[in-house]
Amino acid sequence: MQPETLVRDHTVYACVMGSRAFGLATDTSDTDRRGVFLAPTPLFWRFEKPPTHVEGPGEEQFSWELERFCELALRGNPNILECLHSPLVEHLDDVGRELLSLRGAFLSRRAYDTFTRYALGQRRKLDADVRTTGAPRWKHAMHLLRLLMSARDLLRTGELRIDVGDRRGALLAVKRGEVPWTEVEAWMARLGAETEQALHGTPLPAEPDHTRVADFLYRVRRGSALQTYAYHEVVQGVVGGGGVGQG
Repeated sequence: MQPETLVRDHTVYACVMGSRAFGLATDTSDTDRRGVFLAPTPLFWRFEKPPTHVEGPGEEQFSWELERFCELALRGNPNILECLHSPLVEHLDDVGRELLSLRGAFLSRRAYDTFTRYALGQRRKLDADVRTTGAPRWKHAMHLLRLLMSARDLLRTGELRIDVGDRRGALLAVKRGEVPWTEVEAWMARLGAETEQALHGTPLPAEPDHTRVADFLYRVRRGSALQTYAYHEVVQGVVGGGGVGQG
């Protein structure tokens, strides 16, 4: 089965991410699409396994196989967790609905480490830009601020919200280069300190709910296998003359 077919015929959840989901879109913003597909269980019985992710087939489109998506979410991957909380859902079937109902099971204090580690990586890139060109990439600076806000608020409340709301104007001013880099640096430092402080009183559990997610995956894989088996039984019955609808 071609990767594009998996995305086209077996997607369980699809959403828009990036600036449009964050409430930071402008007239020139791209539309980044992300999705989750469920590879039919019999594909895993072959030596060549189905892909863990697929880029495309559309522009700015990327999808993960369900198991890989859940693995990354359990690790607290920021991009994956935010994908689960997009306000712009484009496709959802029964499996996708159950996946979204598990959003809370993926959240834990691990988010502090993963979000902070990702933020530090982005900050190093910004510092390198400043050293090389005298200025950061302002769009990247804006998104780093947004990520730090998201991490802080997640640890404070136990809920992940990705739309920036009334902070849109201030963040877009950073994107336009209207805020001096020294002020942006101070803002980042303040958010980092607030995030660390929030960790000490966070309502998030120490670990995600692995058991609940594992049960979900087992049921979905088993259901896919049974569905395939039932389909082949019907086809063989028709071809063999045993016949659907024959007495």
